[in-house]
Amino acid sequence: MSSTNFNPLAKIFYRPIDAALRWCNLIRFETQIVQAAWSYPEELRLLFPQWPCLKTNTEVIYDAVRNGELPYGCLGISVPRGTPVELTLLTVRHSDLRHWMQIYYPDQKPDFLFESGDNTRDKISLGVYFALQAERDTLLRERNTLQRQLQDVEADLRKLGLEQESLKLLVTTQGQLSERSEHTYLQIIGALLNTFLDSSPAGKPLSVFRSQSAIVDAITARHNDIPGLSKRTLDAKFAAANRSLKKNT
Repeated sequence: MSSTNFNPLAKIFYRPIDAALRWCNLIRFETQIVQAAWSYPEELRLLFPQWPCLKTNTEVIYDAVRNGELPYGCLGISVPRGTPVELTLLTVRHSDLRHWMQIYYPDQKPDFLFESGDNTRDKISLGVYFALQAERDTLLRERNTLQRQLQDVEADLRKLGLEQESLKLLVTTQGQLSERSEHTYLQIIGALLNTFLDSSPAGKPLSVFRSQSAIVDAITARHNDIPGLSKRTLDAKFAAANRSLKKNT
């Protein structure tokens, strides 16, 4: 079985941007596209106006995931439908993407999914298989690390919820917070936000969150029944906390 038969465009799984650029036959620009936009799909049209299909195909894949047409996973590991997955970690399997395209886009046969001749699985050499398997194992370890980090972040979020309850009790028992006390709490919240979104001296993210909006989504998803933790309130408080922190830096 010769390794020269292996399709260099194919992968076991793809992030939506990986699949979209292959669908658009832009594989030769993969490095440029992925480095600039894989974590900000909403900005694709601004970043690459010369390739409108890139934005269109990316949105089509996300839409198929949202509507249950296309199974998805987290870093290559399949998850049940409806499981929240951050956009930067969302992936779709090669076989699922191929099946979805056969059903919803039968007139399109992009090279990375469809080949003439024998089944693609028969063309993968043993060496390539082990290489892909090693890549998958590495991603599994990264996923486990991210899960542990997420558990730590969830613990911090629970502490934030307790802090919010303490503030409510303080207001109930002692009346309106003083200006100094409110400033202190805004400083604390701002410092936590800054820590969640910062990186270590080696460049490693300190948490799984890549943006303030991701933190807001995580809080509202887990504490949607708690008064005062709505998206609108959190956005306003976080903005105030950021302003307060910047005044003292």
